[in-house]
Amino acid sequence: MGIVGLEERENIELQEFCRMLMASAGLHRRKDDRQQPNNKRSDLRGDDEEDMLVCVTSGVSFLGLALVDRLLRRGYSVRLVVDNQEDVEKLREMRTSGSTDDRISAVMAKLTDDDDVESLSQAFDGCRGVFHTSAFVDPAGLSGYTKSMAEIEVKASENVMKACAVTPSVRKCVLTSSLLACVWQDSTRNDLSPVINHDSWSTESLCIDKKLWYALGKLRAEKAAWKIAEEKGVQLATICPALITGPEISTRNPTATLAYLKGAQEMYQSGVLATVDITRLAEAHLGVFEAMNEAAFGRYICFDRVVDGEEEAEKLAEATSMPKNKFVGYGGSNIIQNRFELSNRKLTNLLSGRVHCCYSS
Repeated sequence: MGIVGLEERENIELQEFCRMLMASAGLHRRKDDRQQPNNKRSDLRGDDEEDMLVCVTSGVSFLGLALVDRLLRRGYSVRLVVDNQEDVEKLREMRTSGSTDDRISAVMAKLTDDDDVESLSQAFDGCRGVFHTSAFVDPAGLSGYTKSMAEIEVKASENVMKACAVTPSVRKCVLTSSLLACVWQDSTRNDLSPVINHDSWSTESLCIDKKLWYALGKLRAEKAAWKIAEEKGVQLATICPALITGPEISTRNPTATLAYLKGAQEMYQSGVLATVDITRLAEAHLGVFEAMNEAAFGRYICFDRVVDGEEEAEKLAEATSMPKNKFVGYGGSNIIQNRFELSNRKLTNLLSGRVHCCYSS
């Protein structure tokens, strides 16, 4: 798979962002035309516009775009945190020209600066919730993810949580972690469970020994978030997605895809190489967020399918524009060492219960 340059990727993301916003704006205009003047939302808490304002970090990333789209469709207003003034100005121009939804706004803030908690708090001010999707790009663009990137993940996570804690309007936060923060287990342990679920944590020393920097970054960032949430009393939920798949994944999400798949053959042989469609993942974020005042809490593993044979490996190879031997090796064995079983029952139960409630009401 070819590496997409940073500038090219930013252009792709901005173009997709424009297309998504224009499509979403059209969708809402059609809905408004059909809606009666006195109709009120019956599926959301509160009718005030302030109650519907949320903030999304990395909002023009692969996941960020999908999440923003779901939020707009659900009736939320969205404030994006971007890291340069140029993107803020582009969005203002789009709004002035009427080419984008007026419920989208953007503010500039650096997620990783040592002294930038105050600016993040200002960015979050007025928002009832924060989605920290934590999408970072390796400036080198070669390895996919370096050890220094892991440190950046942790710093951003700490800053976001501290900002949530000091922003009065913020009631809850959903942080995007990774399934890699759960699956890299030390096989020498005698008490190792065969089931990997929301209670499972990867072994930090193992990630370091194998130079699995993406897994290490997600692991440390999530643990840092939970530490601050407990200390500061922030209502937090984390989602641990499998490898994200979807349209044009190889060009729109190259860094995270490459980084996630380091050690892919070992994950495949252990039965923990899994994928999740981008749309389902975005819906899971929204579902967990809306249930946090009721039943949602803690960590959630999110995946669609486990790559458990050559046929599934072939599909993944095609989706990621990678050779199949990246996953199964050159021997190409049909035998999977089902040492572990992935369980997303907690998330499945939560989302199925919410769908049932919506249809029953």
